[in-house]
Amino acid sequence: MRSHARAVVIGGGVVGVSTLYHLAKKGWSNSILLERKELTSGSTWHAAGLLPLFNMSYSVGQIHKYSVNFYKELEAETGQDVGLRQVSNIRLAMNQDRMDEYRQYAGVASTIGIDVNFLCPEQIKDIWPLCQTEGLIGAIQHPDDGYIQPADLTQAMAKGARAMGAEIERYTSVIGIEQQANDEWLVKTDKGNITCEHVISATGNFARQTGKMVGLDIPVIPVEHQFIVTEPHPKIQARQAQGLPEMGVLRESDGSWYLREENGGFILGIYEKGAPCCYVEGPSDDSEYELFQEDLNRLEPHIEAAIKRVPEFGEVGVKQVFNGAICYTPDGNPIIGPAPGLKNFWLNEGHSFGITAAGGAGWQLAEWIVEGQPTIDMLGVIPHRFGPYTSKAFLRTKNEEAYAHVFTTHFPDEERQAARPLRTAPCYDRMKDLGAVFGQKYGWERPNWFAPKGTPQVDDWSFRRSNWFEHVGNECKNVQQNVGILDMTAFAKCRISGPSAEVFLDNLVANRIPKKPGRVNLCHALTENGGVRSEFTILRNPDNSFYLVSAGAMESFDHDYIKKKMPADGSVRYDHITTKIGVLVVAGPKSRELMQRVSDADFSNEAFPWLSSQRIDIGFADSIVSRVTFVGELGWEIHHPMEMQNHVFDTLMAAGADLGVKPFGIRAMDSMRLEKSYRLVGTELSIEYSAYESGLERFVHPNKGDFIGRDGLSDWKDRGFDSQFVTLEVHDVTDADALGNNPIFLNDQTVGRATGGGYGFRVGKSLALAMIHPDLAAVGTELEMDILGTMHKVTVIEESPYDPDNQHLRS
Repeated sequence: MRSHARAVVIGGGVVGVSTLYHLAKKGWSNSILLERKELTSGSTWHAAGLLPLFNMSYSVGQIHKYSVNFYKELEAETGQDVGLRQVSNIRLAMNQDRMDEYRQYAGVASTIGIDVNFLCPEQIKDIWPLCQTEGLIGAIQHPDDGYIQPADLTQAMAKGARAMGAEIERYTSVIGIEQQANDEWLVKTDKGNITCEHVISATGNFARQTGKMVGLDIPVIPVEHQFIVTEPHPKIQARQAQGLPEMGVLRESDGSWYLREENGGFILGIYEKGAPCCYVEGPSDDSEYELFQEDLNRLEPHIEAAIKRVPEFGEVGVKQVFNGAICYTPDGNPIIGPAPGLKNFWLNEGHSFGITAAGGAGWQLAEWIVEGQPTIDMLGVIPHRFGPYTSKAFLRTKNEEAYAHVFTTHFPDEERQAARPLRTAPCYDRMKDLGAVFGQKYGWERPNWFAPKGTPQVDDWSFRRSNWFEHVGNECKNVQQNVGILDMTAFAKCRISGPSAEVFLDNLVANRIPKKPGRVNLCHALTENGGVRSEFTILRNPDNSFYLVSAGAMESFDHDYIKKKMPADGSVRYDHITTKIGVLVVAGPKSRELMQRVSDADFSNEAFPWLSSQRIDIGFADSIVSRVTFVGELGWEIHHPMEMQNHVFDTLMAAGADLGVKPFGIRAMDSMRLEKSYRLVGTELSIEYSAYESGLERFVHPNKGDFIGRDGLSDWKDRGFDSQFVTLEVHDVTDADALGNNPIFLNDQTVGRATGGGYGFRVGKSLALAMIHPDLAAVGTELEMDILGTMHKVTVIEESPYDPDNQHLRS
């Protein structure tokens, strides 16, 4: 066994072996994989091997697409059969909400190049003659979907990795992992130690135990998953004898089951409610090829549903029931990327669909490790999307919920209820009493919208305009006409100080750092090649320290980046202050009058200009007040001591009663930000688009001196751009607006995608923000957009259709 390696991969399942393979393919042949037992002996061996391309996530969808394409090529490369059978997949729809989900997904699929066919009940019967079509309104089919043999796939990748010079050590247990003073890692095993630059944890059911070795609390706990293998059925055997094609993978989402042929019989897999977490304390040291006792009672309703849909399934005997562990995270997506707080320690964990994701996950992680960044936007799977609130009890509850929701309809406004409320601002109860219907980000409860008296405080989730549409419109109109209050306590907040703080931040972001105390700038951190990774509002304090505010969901992602970029000499200090400071936003034409009533400060334009801040009292609360908003109206953000939030809130509500002050929620904010063409990280701002493509020219100053991404952005500009940010008016909308990831067409050719969309209540138009080909970005260009299967004419319009001259902001 090697004593030195470029990278050490821990874990010999399909995900770990894929990671090793792709590292070797990138030229890192001096890499080694360590497996405590035999390859695939954890969860890989008992996986059903399905390759579902269906995923509503833009990033996960690309990972799955790569995997299937890669698996096709692997046999030719290695000479080893991987058992790939692209027999297609049919997902049944029994109601309009489900069909809307499929149509929204088809839009996502179109933008990333995945083929999807829509089927009527008669076509379903032609492809799957054993399927009873009563109660169906249609289905979608993935022609490239199917299944693979997981163990054969893993062995083929292992063979390929070895052929490129990588090493695999089986029956080698990792007993310790330590980072050395020079940042190298010492991986201790029962067969000796290995010194390496990078460590990748792909340990599946052992993820939490591996994490403990380096002080990480990895938010992964497996859940039991059962599937049934039956005896052969004469009708399937007859089809095989006639040389008829395999019927493919059948999924009834509303029954939470999948069914496919297997050796002349069936495999039925079920995602039931009540499936328990397992290995909560981790598997035993001798765990290998382990299964749990089956529990068919949990599966009875789903078995009955499957028999009703495919009666032949009820006519065969059960050959075997598999009940094995599948890793889960609180949102069901895997964890791929750099570990928070550790240099050169990487995670490829929490794969609930590990066979489908393994190829793409290994590919992107290898790109990230070797090149310094992935090639696709990975925000949907980064480890940083979870925070320290993910206790063991939280994980048990949320992971079981995620498992049970695999086949539920994934509405865009869905808010899952388990383990909530957890993190609440002090004004939570006051907002609830005023009708707040909450959502959550990064564990924080945030009002999404407010139900008037007499209206149930519950969401009606939909892909179309729902019960909250009218009420969100009224919130927007009140902000436009009077004054509203928005709780943004969930913002991520930190203080950067020290003798090198200014120089450090100036290199970190593309915009200029505020030069005068009290000034505020919007700044973006770029990737090395000029894409956009983070957005900060930076305020300069009187003591020349800096107050940084960013999106609440990005707290770990943004703050970990800051800490990892800080110089090692102690000249820059980071202080986490998110939970110390609450934030209330006051916005609307009457906000100045309201602020003057609750403070002795002068809020005139001359004394308190746009993009400035002051330390003033709001009521009795010493606060930092900034003249910035995200809704395009006159307004201020009030950053106050967390423990004084209710005092500040009550003071504002009492003082503004005759001004029409009312709270408003995130959905109203989102509508108003669309009307101002304001971008968000993860949608309009992405590592996949350069800062210039995203329209951030006024926030990028290449002449200020060097900063991260300056040279890469310049090189990107020289190569030419493929996309350009635009604002679109969507015509002839009835009850469904763009949701994001809607494909945009010219002459039936895909030329871009919407990144976000909705109705602009102040302008009275359906709007979308989008990235399209630069040649089509001129104002007045007419294109088409798919919204839930209906083609709509869209027109490129000027940015900021509401108050384009910012007169309201600066009034």
